[in-house]
Amino acid sequence: MPFCPASGRAPQGSVYFEIDIMKASIVDLRYRMKDVLRAVERGEPVTVLYRGKEKAKIVPIGSDKSKMKIEDHPAFGMWKDREDMKDPVEWVRKLRSKRRYAQLFK
Repeated sequence: MPFCPASGRAPQGSVYFEIDIMKASIVDLRYRMKDVLRAVERGEPVTVLYRGKEKAKIVPIGSDKSKMKIEDHPAFGMWKDREDMKDPVEWVRKLRSKRRYAQLFK
């Protein structure tokens, strides 16, 4: 597909470019997935549009260099105040015990 640098878009089809960001509609993903994957292989992120609104972004694997530490994740430690979760091994053992399991099906 030829690219027009003056307008920043491809003249044919609805897949178009803005500087380094490719935008593709759902129809483009269906019929032009090969072009979308080529852009991703070049290292370009692809924004997916649904009814003209941005819904998702397809980025190359390994493009996120800033890996989040597990301790920085918002869900880390969310059960730290629960008394029944102080010993996770014991909690799982209770959960899997026959008596507990049998009570679920009564």
